Amino acid sequence: MKPKLIVVAGPTAIGKTAYAIDLAKKYDGEIVSLDSVQVYKYLDIGSAKPSQKELAEVKHYMIDEVEPTINLNVKEFKDMATTYIDDIIHRGKLPILVGGSGFYINAVLYGTEFLYEDEEKAKKIKDALEEIKEHNGIDYLYEMLKKIDTKSALIIPKENVRRVLRAITFYRLHGIPISQHNEEEKKRESRYDFSFYVLNTDREKLYKRIDERVDNMIKEGLLVEVKALIEKGLGKDLNSMNSIGYKELYDFCRDRDTVYDIDSLDETSKKELQNIIEEIKMHSRNYAKRQITWFRAQKNIEWIER
Repeated sequence: MKPKLIVVAGPTAIGKTAYAIDLAKKYDGEIVSLDSVQVYKYLDIGSAKPSQKELAEVKHYMIDEVEPTINLNVKEFKDMATTYIDDIIHRGKLPILVGGSGFYINAVLYGTEFLYEDEEKAKKIKDALEEIKEHNGIDYLYEMLKKIDTKSALIIPKENVRRVLRAITFYRLHGIPISQHNEEEKKRESRYDFSFYVLNTDREKLYKRIDERVDNMIKEGLLVEVKALIEKGLGKDLNSMNSIGYKELYDFCRDRDTVYDIDSLDETSKKELQNIIEEIKMHSRNYAKRQITWFRAQKNIEWIER
């Protein structure tokens, strides 16, 4: 008999944490976060980590696990999460997985296999592609992707340079499109008996929640958090700093001696900051839209309106 677990998913700012905590209390569960940013230490406000009160209510895993200087890959993430899930099951409790990234959720649910890659070779390919991008632009790189992997080009936004580079690099390393590999992985059966709940609400309400969350993050000190991370020596090329909220504010915070008092900024800086905040909101809304699109393509899920 397959072990049982629950998945709580949905777009950013939908209220997954509170819903999962209620389930954990009701069914004697423990929560495993499948958030690719919350796993990093010190990235608290921008990743919307559960509060100390929420963490005290129910045992959480995969939060504050890794130094932000480490580029944790999906395989490592999956292996860590699976270890915690197995331990929770062994102790007779119910694992409740919480996350917004379909890729990470599927990797854990279906035990996705990741092909071995020679890191040195992969870096050389990526560096060469980066040079092509610098000289010819992302449009040129995107056309390269279309020629070798049409399916990936249809689902990867051109603006997502990291994923475009990854898809081309994968093809050059393995000789097959990453979309083909992903399709083969989708045929896997899960070793879990899971219930998959996706929280959602109407688009206008969701976007309003997202905008309010971003404004609250700024009020709670996101700029101070980003500045502190920069002072720890974190570069903008790290996975941790390439997430929404951090990547947009990186240059703004780096180029100023202090960002503790927003009201003390000159008018030019205030205007620049406001534009960055609007950019974070837009990127967050776009991410939420992609999340919903991905979930709608999945089977065996239950939609819950919030």
